[in-house]
Amino acid sequence: MVTRERPTLEAVARRAGVSRATVSRVVNGSTSVAASIREAVTRAVDELGYVPNQAARSLVTQRTESIALILPETANRVFSDDLFFPAIIRGVGVELEAADKQLVLMMAGSLKSHGRVERYAVAGHVDGVMFASMHGEDPLPGTLASLGIPVICSGRPLSLPNLRGTQVPYVDVDHFGGVCAAVRHLVAAGRRRIATIAGPQDMVAGIDRLAGYQATLDEAGLAQHVALGDFTRESGIQAMRTLLADDPKLDAVFVASDMMAHGALIALKDAGRRVPSDVAVIGFDDFEISRYSDPPLTTVRQPIADMGRTMARQLLRLINGEHGLPDAVVLPTELVVRESA
Repeated sequence: MVTRERPTLEAVARRAGVSRATVSRVVNGSTSVAASIREAVTRAVDELGYVPNQAARSLVTQRTESIALILPETANRVFSDDLFFPAIIRGVGVELEAADKQLVLMMAGSLKSHGRVERYAVAGHVDGVMFASMHGEDPLPGTLASLGIPVICSGRPLSLPNLRGTQVPYVDVDHFGGVCAAVRHLVAAGRRRIATIAGPQDMVAGIDRLAGYQATLDEAGLAQHVALGDFTRESGIQAMRTLLADDPKLDAVFVASDMMAHGALIALKDAGRRVPSDVAVIGFDDFEISRYSDPPLTTVRQPIADMGRTMARQLLRLINGEHGLPDAVVLPTELVVRESA
């Protein structure tokens, strides 16, 4: 069997009629080479099928061309039926693919895994780091940023800038405004006993969505009925059962995620409550499956994939040393009215 030798930088230089150093500059993206010479090198690369040695290229550019997306969750949670994670990964992946960057997905659902992620990033295996689905005042984003690693978060970090004063930029959606629109829709429809199934209160999404519910009920002069869930369908079932036991006359519920809202619909059906005639239900996310729930779910649309794309674009700009980038980008939400409310 004859094995074809891999084309070398020297072979490309001979074919293009230039020096090895010139080929290296063109391959590594230098703009200092004349257009005619760059075209000759590019043509020689295509003709020979030359593929740059990434290890050698990294020594020149000081870039790995890899970006980490860190999810502070367990693998079981990431690969559950929660549709947030596929959407954010898809958005990030599309943008990085267009930029010819490699996505490195890392789970960091424990203190031990935090240490592993920190060592990996500090060792220079990636050019930058994105965080999504953060819990509590996680110090890891600020720690990496203070070490000079480009970092951006999906969702407003709950932690303050670290002791070195490093402010970590973020991309988020208007949780508060979206919930206010949803609850005002219920009030305008004549609902007066409006409960909520709130998300985890160690996450900015859970905190801001509960705050929007509370502010809107205060504005309307209505009593609050709150149960907590963890963004899973099962927690929505249990929380809805608790709310019905506490106040059987509830006539509406805002639910802080579509998965929990689907759980609420199951619990309401089991309890013999009709939706929306007895109890109106509104969720938050606008996952595709919400169009096919029974009844189709009124919900607040948040652009999760757009958030991932925006986060990736902002991080690439940070890596390239662009100045004047915003500390925060907040994307709008939209109330989508269907049959459940």
